[in-house]
Amino acid sequence: MQAYEELMAFQRQTEALGQVAGRLGWDQETQMPQGAAPQRAEEMGAMEAVLHARRTDPRLGEWLAAIDDDALDAVGRANMRILRRDHARHVKVPADLATALARTTSTAQRAWAEARAADDFAAFRPVLEEVVKLKREEAAALADGGDLYDALLQDYEPGASGAGLQAMFDAMRPRLVALRDACMGAAHQPAPLAGSFPAQTQMKLARELARRFGYDFRHGRIDKAVHPFSSGSGLDVRITTRTSEEDPFNCIYSTIHEAGHACYEQHIAREYLLTPLGRGVSMGVHESQSRIYENQLGRSRGFTAWLHGRMEEIFGPLGMDRDAFFATVNRLQKGYIRTEADEVQYNLHVMLRFDLERQVISGTLAVGDLEEAWNARFEADFGYPVDKASNGCLQDVHWSVGLFGYFPTYSLGNVFSGCLFKAMQGEVEKLDEDLRAGDTSRATAWLAEKVQRHGGLYEPAEVIERACGFAPDVEPLLEYLESKFGDIYRL
Repeated sequence: MQAYEELMAFQRQTEALGQVAGRLGWDQETQMPQGAAPQRAEEMGAMEAVLHARRTDPRLGEWLAAIDDDALDAVGRANMRILRRDHARHVKVPADLATALARTTSTAQRAWAEARAADDFAAFRPVLEEVVKLKREEAAALADGGDLYDALLQDYEPGASGAGLQAMFDAMRPRLVALRDACMGAAHQPAPLAGSFPAQTQMKLARELARRFGYDFRHGRIDKAVHPFSSGSGLDVRITTRTSEEDPFNCIYSTIHEAGHACYEQHIAREYLLTPLGRGVSMGVHESQSRIYENQLGRSRGFTAWLHGRMEEIFGPLGMDRDAFFATVNRLQKGYIRTEADEVQYNLHVMLRFDLERQVISGTLAVGDLEEAWNARFEADFGYPVDKASNGCLQDVHWSVGLFGYFPTYSLGNVFSGCLFKAMQGEVEKLDEDLRAGDTSRATAWLAEKVQRHGGLYEPAEVIERACGFAPDVEPLLEYLESKFGDIYRL
């Protein structure tokens, strides 16, 4: 037990330093002066050097060897499961490579934002090539001769494989495409929302919505960013959103989505704070929370009825009744941006990225050919050409910061959310009635109890199976989509 206590004390400091590094990243995206980027890259590199040294400290190996997992309780064994897995990965990555990745991705993040604003992929290409080069080196160090992409996946979804995700996508694609084509070709088409919606008023509504979904502002804040995200865990969890005066749904649903991520982190059992269990168990489970908050709850007929009334109070008449508003919130339309995509087409965007990033990491697609490959694939999948780089391969921040392997977890989260919603409907009384009153408390309390409080205690698929009473499967999500959109489009 002495070895375990020493290990956990050491790990607590490492976790705290990781939170500091994360705060530097948050600041870079929200508050940092533009001219500070070169210095911030050095600061991020220095922090990563410190963290890598701690994560590969020889004492870790000694403590891990000295601890008998069978002598620990369930929490202790779970901590050891994660620590052993993480240590085995960290010691494979050279310190200079970890530092170079942190420094380069910090620089690349600013370069991406500037290239996106200028619609200039060529300006971003050199730094992205360097990021990819370093990520391939990291993958080779981790893979032990195995698949490079699978090695990177483990950072986001432990136990996942490219082949398994491909099988999931193969099961989803035909029905999603058929549903999209039926909706887009239906005689009944919901009307778009028209009008101008002041950004300041949107931000006021965003704060109200975050609170309604259980976000605790005593331990968080909301700011604007180019690409909305959530940052932090435990007692300091921050979210960002963005506004468009022509499209308030962008702000509304980005906020609800990020509140889902943040509430997961805020609701993890306090005794896990600054331990390996004190953060979301995987990005797939994390996305299940953000997506169920955003879609099954936030875009439901009940909640949009409340939202319709609230928006008319603060923005004025919307020119449609509640039923029409529900259809408008969920309407399918042509578009380029993944984060703005409807529920039916969203996963098709993810499939495109999944295939392209696997090719980039395997080396079969050069970074210099990425824009052309993206544009060709998008037109094949969606039926119209990409008009500019910011609507194409520059729209997402992920590759600039080295998050190769992250994208498929969005769809995995959708699958998990479909399972969770099916179980929730069977267990949460008066769910529709609550949502119609703008009250998400019983629904979010169910998620907090079934999923969020556990943090990293269980493996990802086990979290979902324990919550639902059945193993994760694509069928609940597909049935939900076909029912919901069949109703909206009168199919």
